[in-house]
Amino acid sequence: MRESKIVESFNAAIEGFLYVVKTERNMRIHFLSAIFILLLGIYLNFMPQELMILAIAITLVLVAEMINTAVELIVDIVVETEFHPIARVVKDASAGAVLLTVVNAIIVGYMLFAGKVPFTLEEGIARLGRSPWHLTFISIIVVLALTILGKVTLRSGTPLRGGMPSGHAAIAFAMWTVIAFLTRNAIVMLLAFVMAFLIARHRIKDSVHTVWEVVAGAILGILSTGLVFQLLRR
Repeated sequence: MRESKIVESFNAAIEGFLYVVKTERNMRIHFLSAIFILLLGIYLNFMPQELMILAIAITLVLVAEMINTAVELIVDIVVETEFHPIARVVKDASAGAVLLTVVNAIIVGYMLFAGKVPFTLEEGIARLGRSPWHLTFISIIVVLALTILGKVTLRSGTPLRGGMPSGHAAIAFAMWTVIAFLTRNAIVMLLAFVMAFLIARHRIKDSVHTVWEVVAGAILGILSTGLVFQLLRR
């Protein structure tokens, strides 16, 4: 029962995030920009401390945008019959907070990216392609983003339970694909495949996903990860 409540709490939180993404154009721009900037930071071989600072700056922007949306909805509910001058001040102040976080993110991004751009694109791709950790991290981010995009587009299930495609199957088979690319040991690859298969089977057995949702997730994980490795690996 406690585990179910925890999952439901996470679902509610993610649903709130997805609501803002689906209904607010600015949030969609911030979210897509955040993914691109993080991937660019990995591509440019940022130090862990630099990635952490970048992630904090990006998170502040996303959180401020979500709070701004919540404030606007509350104001619209409270002041639904007639215009109130303070309502506009509240909305403007909330939007101003978002603006400050965006300016802060731009300054932080400039300071971090200045001097980090490689002299040639080929050098940067080659450096990225020689790092299994970076390739794995990029693959997982891509798979997660595509899974969320699929559920939002198809409007099925919740972020952590049910829907097309299966996120568990996508991640499990993405990890199997990573292992298949990084090792030539057939036993290791076979064991990883069995683990991915068992995870996918468990989602069907518990009636969380249909067979087609699990198959779609598996294909998404394999193809997305394979494409990342094929394009970037050196």
